[in-house]
Amino acid sequence: MGMDSWKLLFVLLVWIAGLSVVSFFAYWLDKHRAARGKRRIPEQTLLLFDLLGGWPGGFLAQRKVRHKNRKLSYQAKYWSVVILNVIVLGGLLYLATTR
Repeated sequence: MGMDSWKLLFVLLVWIAGLSVVSFFAYWLDKHRAARGKRRIPEQTLLLFDLLGGWPGGFLAQRKVRHKNRKLSYQAKYWSVVILNVIVLGGLLYLATTR
């Protein structure tokens, strides 16, 4: 891998880590609001954070906070987002390393 490939990898990792924190917090906040009967964060918003790269944080939140982890319709959408992310990330890394 050339220097540009390493830079791309670094930027992607920082991006994913940052959005994972945002996603984790969003899941936590939604669970917190649900427990108190307050206005919820739309599922589309949670999935958007995951789609933009925060899916590892969403995964951790589903396990640690136990939120959205049993709703099958949500899980189908979530895992579709994860698969799409892995394909796009793999494609980006492949293109970066074959230049």
